[in-house]
Amino acid sequence: MLISVTRLRLRSAWYLLPFMLWASRSSKQAANTPGCLAIDARKTRGLTFWTRSLWKDEPSLKSFMIAAPHRKAMPKLYGWCDEAAIGRWETQSAILPSWEEAERRIVSDGRLSRVKAPSEVQAKGVINVP
Repeated sequence: MLISVTRLRLRSAWYLLPFMLWASRSSKQAANTPGCLAIDARKTRGLTFWTRSLWKDEPSLKSFMIAAPHRKAMPKLYGWCDEAAIGRWETQSAILPSWEEAERRIVSDGRLSRVKAPSEVQAKGVINVP
């Protein structure tokens, strides 16, 4: 099984409504994708949003990633976000990790995603988990 965690911070409230629309569509898509065993999301400080999902295997996750609406939403994040990171790891557990574990693992095993206007922290190559 595979865990996927994302952390996205919008650079302006101007992007909040379209982000929420695409995030909702993508979340529903994931929940209905064969091989998705669990998914949830949360908002933390400011305009920071997280997802964590549990997948049966890599092909299941990839089939979600390359299908719409997720595939159509991803390029928009380049302009909307000033911080973006993703982490993935294999697990034997059939439940989602705690948010604390997801934060720890995205910092230790994650990678930054490219954004058009990176925050000062992102520009330094740091995954910002305060």
